[in-house]
Amino acid sequence: MYPYIPNTSDDEKKMLDAIGAKSIEDLFNDIPDDVKLNRPLNLESSKSELEVRNILTKLSKENKTVNDLTCFLGAGAYDHYIPSVVNHVISRSEFYTSYTPYQAEISQGTLQYIFEYQTLIANLTGMDVSNASLYDVGSGLGEAAIMATSITRKNEIVVSKTVNPDARRVLKTYAHVQGMKVIEIDDLDGATNLEELEKNIGENTAAVMVQNPNFFGIIEDVKAIEEITHKQKKAMLVVSVDPISLGILKSPGELGADIVVGEGQSLGIPLSFGGPYLGFIATTQKHMRKLSGRIVGESVDADGNRAFVLTLQAREQHIRREKASSNICSNQGLNTLASAVYMVAMGKKGLKEVAVQSTAKAHYAYKSMINTGKYKPLFDKPFFKEFAITSEIPGEKVNETLLKEDILGGFLLNKYYPQYENGILYCVTEKRTKGEIDKLVNVLEGIK
Repeated sequence: MYPYIPNTSDDEKKMLDAIGAKSIEDLFNDIPDDVKLNRPLNLESSKSELEVRNILTKLSKENKTVNDLTCFLGAGAYDHYIPSVVNHVISRSEFYTSYTPYQAEISQGTLQYIFEYQTLIANLTGMDVSNASLYDVGSGLGEAAIMATSITRKNEIVVSKTVNPDARRVLKTYAHVQGMKVIEIDDLDGATNLEELEKNIGENTAAVMVQNPNFFGIIEDVKAIEEITHKQKKAMLVVSVDPISLGILKSPGELGADIVVGEGQSLGIPLSFGGPYLGFIATTQKHMRKLSGRIVGESVDADGNRAFVLTLQAREQHIRREKASSNICSNQGLNTLASAVYMVAMGKKGLKEVAVQSTAKAHYAYKSMINTGKYKPLFDKPFFKEFAITSEIPGEKVNETLLKEDILGGFLLNKYYPQYENGILYCVTEKRTKGEIDKLVNVLEGIK
């Protein structure tokens, strides 16, 4: 099978004649002979399309997906069910080929779904306004830190170690180049140590950052944290959330948050081996002009018809770089649409049902593991859909045994928390059945 090359020999000759060259080699005459390789590259010979397809297919079969394995792994990326309507809508060519809506008059469809997305996120988080999305929750924390330091004119960010470790690493990268100081607060029995938090908030504190439910799945006392934070003049509270949890938990807006961020992957976006995902950020009307990126607004056209426009365009592609609130250059458009379709399709009742089922099934799995007598809880705190278990058995051995039974085990906490040597963080979503959970527990009980 000969490779497809659109240029014929005649095309090649015409192009060479046009520039006065006799051969392709003439194009490289300026390169000295002594630096040329003058031999074929030490590579395998080229392969046909059919051969390449067979090789890639064989390689792909070495991957195991959540279609092959029963997934009990979470830690920031979750195996929730995605209604078929989501892929149906985002597969339409006018959506999956669309780009940044610079010209409002020909981008009404894109602007409308971004507007709807912003409205849904604002309602879900209990905030006044959301922007047109971010890359992921890590960039959300970074952008929230920039917002807080710009608003307060202070440069210290106090963040709990119960916030997703990967997101904290991104935050530190933002902080390094922005001249911000990041102060991390240890956990106490899996939740933010409130006493240590209070000691580390001072006159230079721009923001306090917590996650709820936190990385361990534990529901934080956000109201107590809010009171501690706002005792310090101008200090802002940033809360990172799992949007699914807001189907049953109080919104961060109700609890006094100034900025809310989160990972939108749970809202109709597949795991996809790590991305692309969707970060969201929302805030109060008071601080909307400091929001990163841009906001889509609703207006009317010359004929009085409903129309959508880009407004408060505070990113560096729209205004002078030094005046920009952010240099975020993508609004993750297709993922934004997917999450909007998911939220509309599920509605309030559907989102609550997903949250309730995830919680109930997680607690059933938790109790079943404890009842074996071989495993015990790492923490004693209320949790949502994730929980940490420990035992005398090394976590690596546990997960290796589970994988042999086509079960994707939990997250090994010692990767980021060495003090929890054999701790494993399990996640149970609405997709897991009683039979799957019982199989997990039976396999765990049999490990010696």
